[in-house]
Amino acid sequence: MPKVHSVYICQQCGYHSSTYLGKCPQCDSWNSFVETIEKGKGESLPGVKGKVIGEAEIIDLSKIEKTDYKRLSTGFEEFDRVLGGGIVVGSLVLVSGDPGIGKSTLLTQLALNISENSEKLRKPDSQRIRNSDLSDSTGTPSLSESFRSVLYIAGEESATQIKLRVDRIRPDAQMMVLNETDVDAIVEVITSTKPGLVIVDSIQTMETQELESVAGSVGQVRECTHRLQKAAKKMHVPIFLVGHVTKEGNLAGPKTLEHIVDVVLSLEGDSSSLFRILRSAKNRFGPTDEVGIFEMEDKGMIEVKNPSKLFLEQKVNAPGSVVVALLTGVRPLLVEIQALVTKTSLPISRRTGSGVDNNRLQLLVAVLQKRLGLPLYDQDIFVNVTGGLKIIEPAGDLGICLAIVSSFKDVSLKEKTILIGEVGLLGELRMVRQLEKRVGEAKKLGFSNVISTENAKNLVAAVSLALK
Repeated sequence: MPKVHSVYICQQCGYHSSTYLGKCPQCDSWNSFVETIEKGKGESLPGVKGKVIGEAEIIDLSKIEKTDYKRLSTGFEEFDRVLGGGIVVGSLVLVSGDPGIGKSTLLTQLALNISENSEKLRKPDSQRIRNSDLSDSTGTPSLSESFRSVLYIAGEESATQIKLRVDRIRPDAQMMVLNETDVDAIVEVITSTKPGLVIVDSIQTMETQELESVAGSVGQVRECTHRLQKAAKKMHVPIFLVGHVTKEGNLAGPKTLEHIVDVVLSLEGDSSSLFRILRSAKNRFGPTDEVGIFEMEDKGMIEVKNPSKLFLEQKVNAPGSVVVALLTGVRPLLVEIQALVTKTSLPISRRTGSGVDNNRLQLLVAVLQKRLGLPLYDQDIFVNVTGGLKIIEPAGDLGICLAIVSSFKDVSLKEKTILIGEVGLLGELRMVRQLEKRVGEAKKLGFSNVISTENAKNLVAAVSLALK
């Protein structure tokens, strides 16, 4: 087999160079060269068995039997909800988040949960999986076979550090740890041991000796992810990758990293808050609008089964405080929105939102000034969504507007008031999806004064119904 070598390729124009160049001589782009493995025609990479181009096979989709995804439970209902029902066998999942947010802790708990399920399934009297789930005519490993073990690849921590974390979370628990950063050696271990789940912490520490660049570079991250993806698909082993983020909060590494993986999850939360929110930015096997809510404690992450009640525990009925009904996937969620409107001391008034889009906040303030005649031009406006949540859907528009009006007029809302509705540029209230489900959740928690498109057509009517 010919010797494999690497070249540097400009990501803008495709110019090839044998050495790294800061500036592309063809398109004048700076820092656009990425190290890439070059192979001859019809060749395959060392350690990667695959068909050459001449052996490519065309598949007729009509001859493929329709089957559901085989899923493994994480032991967390909130985690399973975000994944779309559990871990799909053979999937590649990327988990990102700020340093210290709890990524390693959450995945360690996931590994321990699956290891415990593995021990239960080994017992003869276990009835957790039906007999029909124990065999697969397509050759894919069955669920019972997939629960063999969990392999934790530690690229950043030593085994002693991981042992301390495991003892803190669940004393006397067992887990297999591999301290290795060579991705080719890791693929060989996965192939030989065939674990039920692999966790790689983190992808930025992985490297292959066939590239000269250091671990964490664009070329190394992309190539290592490609090789782990091939191993996941070939061995039908789900692999979780921990990813670093930049100071702007974006995933570190090339954008192709997000395209390669099947699922992209982000763990978010305020460092001053105990709440952690797991949301999906990409999911090939389920929805992307579900969120999982956890609470960080000394012994790890604890699921929040009733987040609406928890978010509203400290709510007080004061000017600027309102409650809105949001929808995360199929689950309604009640959250509190707080607003503070005060006279500005600056030439230009400020509009600052935490948990809401600033552009959307500017638009809603303009609607209030135009349609309600409120003189907000000389007022600083601050809006905050409690609990660290982010409002993405427009159903929270009415709540943001009423919070600003309540704070500006220094008048509280009526007791047990819930706000649901999208606000248009003309000041009208627009319908939102699954209104009945939102209202039902609000009434369960004792909210009797529901203001939505059913009893208010515009902002003027909503204000009269909401304020005391």
